This record gives sequence, structure tokens and C-alpha cells, in this order.
Amino acid sequence: MASIVQFWRGLSLAVFVFCELWSIALSVTRYSIPEEMAEGSVVANLAIDLGFDVRGLAHREVKLDTIHAKKYLEVNKETGELYVLEKIDREYFCPIKTSSCFLKLDVIIESPLRIFNIELEITDINDNAPHFRRDRVQLDIVESAVPAERFSLNNAVDPDVGSNSVKTYYLSESEHFTIEIQTGSEGSKYADLVLKKALDREEQAVHNLILTAVDGGVPARSGTASIIVRVLDMNDNAPQFDRQIYFVNITENSPIGTVVLKLNATDLDEGSNAEIEYSFTLYTSEKTQEVFSLNSNTGEIRVKDVIDFEETKMFEMHIQAKDKGSVPLSGECKVMVYVSDVNDNYPEITIKSLTTTITEGVAMGTVIALISISDRDSGDNGKVDLSINHLLPFVLNKSSENYFELLVSEPLDREKVSEYDITFIVTDRGTPPLSDNETVSLHVLDVNDNAPLFPKSFYTIPVMENNAPGSLLSSITAFDPDLHENQYLVYFILEKDIVNTSMSMLFSINPENGDLYALRTFDYEREKEFLFHIEARDSGVPPLSSNVTVHIIILDQNDNTPVIVSPWRAHGSVVEEVIPRSTEKGYLVTKVIAIDSDSVQNSRITYQFLQITDATLFSLDQYNGEIRTTRMFSYRDPRHQRLVVVAKDNGDPALSATVTIKISTVEHVIKAFSETTEIPLEYDIFSDLNLYLVIGLGSVSFLLLMTILVIIVLKCQKPKPTKATPPCRNSMISQRNSTIADSTLVSSDAYWYSLFLAETRKGKLVIRQPIPKGGGYIVSSIPRSTGLTETSESTASTLQYSK
Repeated sequence: MASIVQFWRGLSLAVFVFCELWSIALSVTRYSIPEEMAEGSVVANLAIDLGFDVRGLAHREVKLDTIHAKKYLEVNKETGELYVLEKIDREYFCPIKTSSCFLKLDVIIESPLRIFNIELEITDINDNAPHFRRDRVQLDIVESAVPAERFSLNNAVDPDVGSNSVKTYYLSESEHFTIEIQTGSEGSKYADLVLKKALDREEQAVHNLILTAVDGGVPARSGTASIIVRVLDMNDNAPQFDRQIYFVNITENSPIGTVVLKLNATDLDEGSNAEIEYSFTLYTSEKTQEVFSLNSNTGEIRVKDVIDFEETKMFEMHIQAKDKGSVPLSGECKVMVYVSDVNDNYPEITIKSLTTTITEGVAMGTVIALISISDRDSGDNGKVDLSINHLLPFVLNKSSENYFELLVSEPLDREKVSEYDITFIVTDRGTPPLSDNETVSLHVLDVNDNAPLFPKSFYTIPVMENNAPGSLLSSITAFDPDLHENQYLVYFILEKDIVNTSMSMLFSINPENGDLYALRTFDYEREKEFLFHIEARDSGVPPLSSNVTVHIIILDQNDNTPVIVSPWRAHGSVVEEVIPRSTEKGYLVTKVIAIDSDSVQNSRITYQFLQITDATLFSLDQYNGEIRTTRMFSYRDPRHQRLVVVAKDNGDPALSATVTIKISTVEHVIKAFSETTEIPLEYDIFSDLNLYLVIGLGSVSFLLLMTILVIIVLKCQKPKPTKATPPCRNSMISQRNSTIADSTLVSSDAYWYSLFLAETRKGKLVIRQPIPKGGGYIVSSIPRSTGLTETSESTASTLQYSK
């Protein structure tokens, strides 16, 4: 029972709330505001109008409907006022023009729930100006239209209603047009264009008018449209020529197609009414129409046939201009053509005799052609003058009345000009003068008057030695400006003997094109250059020729291995040197001298140790080959040293030679220096017991040294020369004091091709003169000191040759 009672109580409460809400919904509050009301403007006070308490409104939620996704109104919870949140456009909400426009809104207040219905009337203001659907209207009116004829115009529209809509129209000032305003069934205003005065297209083809629509608002608004009235033409004007009679002068024999006159008729109409067609009338004779033509479209009168003054001196033409209107209109004029007499006979030229070919170098004054001239006219028109084109080596000579001779006036050169085009010009003395011309060709025949020409007077041709026999060295060609056989060239090498060898055995030239070939391989060490002449000879009669100097330079290759000439050794043997064991630092042990028969660049020799027993004991100057001690000998040093020296040239690739030097040390004490020279520690103290041993060793060493000297002397011996006895090279081995005297070496080595000068410490080698094989050589060295500094300048010793 309790649950049933509770159910009925809840049902009763719901019915009560529903009835309360229904009663509220049935009551509608209406307001009216103008459109475009400013934001924040108060519409009404809902608290007063709807009777609810404002004091508790701040804690309650108030909702207003949104229209088109925008919220245009809002409620102030403090005052209960309804105000404008966003401007309202009446034409936007009510696009269809009606007298009234309402917005329906629901105001919902919760806690407790209350709903209020509001109708908001939006009143119109004059915020829109009238406008035409087309701001440019074009009317075509024929010029024959009668006054009071009406023409419809498009009306203006205004979104506003009532008095704010279109009220009247105005037309800009015009003497030909006015407007009449009509009212439609819904109160709309329309304007018709009315013709007040007849139109004349030729007077004014286009009328520009302005139509203005004005509404009834305060202040009033307006809109305009441009009205363009085009007056259509009617054929009411006949074509007219600018003159009634035309006078024209024309010369006889005027070329066919010559324009005599261009007529110009005008028609004030337009379109087809203004298109004009020209024609001859029946008053124009057939003879005249045969001589002249008339272009029906352009009105040009042209010459159609030959005009002869002697036959007709004047022509009369009657011409009509007709338009192409539906009812064509026409106008006429007369053309008088007067023919002027002219010099209408051209002078004539006749070549009686002509030579078409002539040999260059022909004598001046030679007759080439005989010419006669004539003219059928009389008086000045029949007097004729003859001339030829300028800058030609010819001249005209008048031989008799109307006869001329063409003579050679300057020497002819076929190489400059091979053909002449001679133009004979004949001119009469009429006004204007008439002339004619005739051109003849004269060919100049060639004679052999030009020798062959080489581009250069001297040819320098570098050739690398060891070249292949038959290789092409260069092409030496000449040019001959003559023709045919006078231009065909043959090339020869002018014979010249070099060391009993003919030049033709060394070189060959192609007689047709001048290609120069080497017939054998050249050796720079034997021949360094060749100088000879090549002749080019043409095939003319008599033949002409010229020659050119050719300088062949043989370029060196590094094809010769250095030859070691000092210290002297037999082939495959080892050089032995004996030096005192007591030598000091810087002592000159020996000097290695190598020569290279290549050029200066390839023959620069450098020296270095290939093998050495003790690298701390000896030094080798890489430029002059001097081997010196770098310190004193000690008792620990072995008595025999072995050195292998390599001499390498500067070629690419480099070539080299080696020499093996065995150095033996002997005891040798020089008393002259005992007081001033410091003796090493190991020789400071000698006991009496060792004295005999020292004497024995000294004797043995002396005998050994003498034996070596005798062997060297025997090797230095050779057949006596015719002028001088060859010196021995003992001085190079035995004399090793502070100043070394000039040493001399005798050899018959077949590899020596050059004289040389070896400059101490400078590594220079000067090649002087090639020596034939089989000779002997004497080489003497340069004086030099034993110090470690660079030697002073001295006179170089020479390498002499003996048979």
C-alpha cells in the first residue's frame, strides 16, 4: 500500500509540473527592434516582463536558441535584460520580401526549470541601395524609328521593403530619349525608354545614357545602369566622289599595270549600304576600256595595254560608284587622261667582233672587240653614248661615227683576275634618257710567270736519334699560283756531301707532295745536325723553281752508358790504391772520373758508394767523385778496404757504371811533420823490443810499394807519340801531399767520343769535339788541394788525341 501511495504522489507531481510548463509555453512575449541594431543594445527587461526574481538568476543557467549556428541575443543575469550580442540583418533572415519579419526564441531558465517563448520582430531600415540586374544595357534602334516608340528596360531591385524600396527612375539628359515609369502589380517600379526625336546614324551612331533608380528611404539611396543605344543604318545616302572631274597625265609606253588613278567615293551609310562598287558607264568608249582597267572594289585605274602618243593623245572615262543597299544608290564622275610624249625608243648595241680569250701579259693597246651603236629616235633622243663598267684594264676608242674599239689599257695578271665581265652601256640623251647594256666574258689564259713559293724560307726540323729508317720527318710543300702544268710541282734535294756521304743517301723527299723521309738511323754522338736545300720546280716551259733551307737537328737520347776513365783499370780488373796509414782526415785517396758521350743533360754524372767496408772511414763527393778519409786510421781498422763506386748519368732512364777500388794502407812516417803533427795514441810509445819489428815491417812495406809502382809504370807504357812522350799516371797514385800536381792518364778506350773538362766539386762536363774511333786519348786532371773546402779556380787540363 505504501508503494502505491508513493507512486500516485509522484504521478501527481509530474502532472503538476507538466501543466505548469504548458501554461508558461502558451504565453508568448513579443518585442520589435530595427535591423542592424548595435551590439550591446538592450531589447527588453525579461525580469520585469516575465515576472521572475533577478536575485537568484546569477546561480541559474539561462539558455537562448541559436539561429543559423549563431547566437544573436543574450540575457544579463544581473539585470535580467535581453541585449543584442551580434548585429541582425533583416534581409538575411527574411529573403522573401514581406511586410513583417519575426524571429522566435525560447528562453530556458533551470533550477527550477522555466521556459519562455519570445517573438522578436525585425523592422526594416534603408540599408540597401537599389541596383540593376545588368549594369550595362545595349539597345539597337534603326534610324528610321518614329518618335514616341517605346523600348523596355530592365528594372532595378532593392532588398528593402516599403518606402525603402525603389520609388522612381531618372534618365540622363538627352534630346532624343526620355523615360516613362510603370508600376507593377506588387508595387514594383518599371521604366520604359521613349524616343522623343528621329535618329540619324550619320549624325550620331551611338547614344550613351545613364538610368538612375532611387528608393524612398531617408536618406534616399540610388543605383545606376549604363544604356548604350546603337543606331542601325538604313540606305539613305548615295556615294559621292570628292571631285566631279579628274585630270591625269600619263606617259606613253607606261608599263602594263601602272596605276593611273585611284578613285575614292564615300558613302555616309554603313555595312552593305556603304560598300561601293565601281564601273565604267556606257559613255566610256570601248577603245578606252581596252587600254585601261578599273578595279570594281578599290577604284584603281591601271594601264592594261600599250599607250602610244602618236596614236591617241587623250582618253575620256565616265565612272559610276554604286552602293550595295537593298535599294542601291549611285554617283558619277569623269576622268580625263592626257598622254605625254616620251623617249620611247631604246638605243641599240651590236658587237661586230669579239675575242673571248686572251693571254696574260699581252701588249697594251691590243684590240679585243669592235662595237657599233644606234638609236631609232631623232634629235637628242637619237644621240647615243657608249661606256663600260669602271675599274677594268680596258678602254674604249672611237674609230668612226657610231663605231668603237675595245683596247687593253693595263697589264693583265691571271693570278689576280682570271676572268673579266665587261658590260657595255649605251645611253641616249633623251629626257629621261634610255639605256641598254650587254655583258661579255673575257677569259685570261695562264703563262708560267710565277715561281713556286714556300711558306717559310727556313725549316728547322727536330729528329730524335735512333729513329727508324724510312720515318717521315716533315712535309715541305710550296705553292704556285699558276694553272695546270705551270702549277704542277716536283721536289728535289740539292746534293751536298757530308764527310764523303751524299745527302741523298741520308734523306729522301717525295717529288709529288714534298714529304721528307730519313733513310737511315741517326746517332747524336756522331751527327748533331744537317743543313741542306730543297728545291721546288714547276712543269712550265721554261720551268721556274725556288728553294728553301732545311736544318735537321738530331735530338739526344740517353743511349750511352757512362765510362769510368779514372782510376785506370783493365777491363774486368779491380783498381788497387796504396795510401799511408798515418793519413789525416780529409786525405784524398783517389778520384773517380766518368765520361758520358750523350748531351749535356744526359751526361751529368753523379757518384755514390754501392758497397763500402767501413762507411765511417771514407766519404765520396757525389759531383766530382773524390774519395777522401773522414777520420784517421786506428789500429783496429783492417789494412785492406774494399769500395764499390757507381757513376750514374742524368738520363731517363738513367744508365750507370761501377768501379771496384781496393785500398791498402802502409806505414809511412814523414819526419818533416813530426814536430808539428799530433801522433795518435797508439803510436806514442814504442818499446825497444818492438823497434826491430817496426823496421822489418817497414822494409816489407817499402818493397811492396815499389813493386806496385813498377807494375803501374809498366801498365802506363804505350807506343811513343809523334810529337810528345805520354806521361805516366804515377803522379795520380804516388803524390798525395797537400798540393796534388796535374796527373795524366793515357788510354786507347774506344768508348771515348768526346773531349771533356771535369771541374772539381762542381760536377761539370764540357763536350767539345767528336773523335773518330780507333784513336788514343790523353787525359790530365785539374790541380786541386787536399783541403775539405772548394778548390780555387785553375786552368783545366785537356784530353788530347793522337793517331
